[in-house]
Amino acid sequence: VQLAESGGGLVQAGDSLRLSCVVSVRTFSDYTIAWFRQGLGKEREFVAVFSRAGSTRYADSVKDRFTVSRDNVKNMVFLQMNDLEVEDTAVYYCAARPFGIGIVAGSYEYWGQGTQVTVSS
Repeated sequence: VQLAESGGGLVQAGDSLRLSCVVSVRTFSDYTIAWFRQGLGKEREFVAVFSRAGSTRYADSVKDRFTVSRDNVKNMVFLQMNDLEVEDTAVYYCAARPFGIGIVAGSYEYWGQGTQVTVSS
């Protein structure tokens, strides 16, 4: 299983970005895909997840601003980020696991390399 993120960049507070994650696996629909982020000097934290069963969950800090979606034909998961804040600055990772919904980074077996999101004030 291989994952690759894209779509990061430098934006201003209040702007939007859409991150993409393409997953190379034969049975994409069997995997739950989550987004995590890690700010400089901080621990990796949960952002959002789209389970293999079709349910979603968000961290409180991004609820109502971020939306996770999934395309099981293209093997892709997206993270639409609106009204970005300086505190959202981090490297964003997508991760996969062949189980149901989960928000603990250690429970995900497969990871992408990450994409940098920088939000300036």
